[in-house]
Amino acid sequence: MVNYVLVAGARLGAWAWDEVVPYLRAAGHGVYPLTLSGLAEKRGVHASQATHVQDIVSEVERQGLRDVVLVGHSYSGIPVGQAAERIGDRLNRVVFVDSSIPSDGESFVSAWPDGGAAVEASIAENGGFWPLVPAAHYDGEGLTDEQIARLVRGATPHPGATLTEPAVLAGPLSELPATYILCLPDGAESADAEPDEDVTKLLNSKHWRLARMNTGHWPMFSQPRELAQILIDSAAE
Repeated sequence: MVNYVLVAGARLGAWAWDEVVPYLRAAGHGVYPLTLSGLAEKRGVHASQATHVQDIVSEVERQGLRDVVLVGHSYSGIPVGQAAERIGDRLNRVVFVDSSIPSDGESFVSAWPDGGAAVEASIAENGGFWPLVPAAHYDGEGLTDEQIARLVRGATPHPGATLTEPAVLAGPLSELPATYILCLPDGAESADAEPDEDVTKLLNSKHWRLARMNTGHWPMFSQPRELAQILIDSAAE
């Protein structure tokens, strides 16, 4: 048995994993979906990047977890990657689900074409939070109308500082046991597609593995069973 700590991406909370959790528990594993500060039932809190890292570390420590698989989706790959370093020998593996990855001294928006200027302006205009997106944002991602409605209904504005403050890493990510899940909604046409340059470099490490899913950016909704199986297989590597 391993213990999964599941962290969804921007604007989402623990609820986003509701369809994945039963498959992991049915396989005999411990499952701990986590809502980060400022989101969902914790909405309104002006959290920092360091807050989100500590949220994850504190959950592992509070629950007394060992043999931990930290799972970060989208934005949450950044705090999850930092937390993976900090839980030491409690870590089994870190899994990045179509996610950003932390780079020391860089933020979530650092890699954006404009250096994050548009995101920072949007945050400033919305009281320090990254605002919600319309339903059209989820088009072309392999989601049903009902799944899109759930995403829109459950999303909350995201604390802006977590997106603009830099990550802090003590060592190279390449030394962590990791799986990167690349989501590609184009099916067979994308079978040989590769992740971005930074992830591709990390995949040269003997500790990293790549998995692909033929679906869009929110596989916990569009393919929960398939995602759960990849998580289970990753822990066994």
